[in-house]
Amino acid sequence: MTATEAQPKTSTENNGTNDEIPQIDAGDDNNRGDQSPPTTANGNDASPSVKKIYAVSVRWEREQERLRQERNSSTDPVTNKRPCLTFTIEDFHKYFCCCARRVGSFFFLLEKKDGSPIIVAGPCWPFCTFVTVPLILVLSALVMVFIVFNKDSGMPWWFALIYCPILAFVMVALFCVSCRDPGLMERVDDLEAAEQGWFWNEQVGSYRPAGAMYCREGKALIKDFDHVCPWTGTGIGRDNMLSFKIFVFSVNVLCYLSVGLVIWFVFFVNLINK
Repeated sequence: MTATEAQPKTSTENNGTNDEIPQIDAGDDNNRGDQSPPTTANGNDASPSVKKIYAVSVRWEREQERLRQERNSSTDPVTNKRPCLTFTIEDFHKYFCCCARRVGSFFFLLEKKDGSPIIVAGPCWPFCTFVTVPLILVLSALVMVFIVFNKDSGMPWWFALIYCPILAFVMVALFCVSCRDPGLMERVDDLEAAEQGWFWNEQVGSYRPAGAMYCREGKALIKDFDHVCPWTGTGIGRDNMLSFKIFVFSVNVLCYLSVGLVIWFVFFVNLINK
């Protein structure tokens, strides 16, 4: 859907959120002709030292502020004492991403001076780290040990030059999906965005273009948001969609190739034994 008129708009998304645009002053003719990009919450011309402010859940920000105030105001050691483990995903976030900057449920492991992420961990990164990666590496290692590099398997030596690069390519593609910014949007609270057809999103307190959607797991607004993939550990949006498609294709090639090798090996061994 493309909005072409600078009028108040209401959008109902699939995630059950109603986004509304506040009424724009119709008498402001000077600003109506300006079609420059809308101003973000920290300003378009901000100094590079000022980090970007991303459109994350307002409720989550309030909760984080409340917890921060409680820690700063309370001097009672009994009140400040919290359990070391809560047996939730927050335990992974607390102990493994303690040095990362948290934006909603995304963790900026490496970022530029202006706050733009370079390496990001998504909201489901523990599943990707402790399930997806071991699943790919362990199963592939078993295939290589017992079939590809096994002299008694009858597999030609040059087949390793095919299998190993495919495995490496799959892991690189997974990294490009899991650790790349999916398209997190900056917070835009300027009424100029409404004139350009943007919609108001109450969950993040920001205007958004037609293609951007709110990610509940990530607690943030993502450009062209498609879905959250637990296997890759992150949300899939405009900036990592291509990498996601490449990963899905390559991991299927690796999977079918490995299954084919196992089937071939079983029949080959049975033929030798006979």
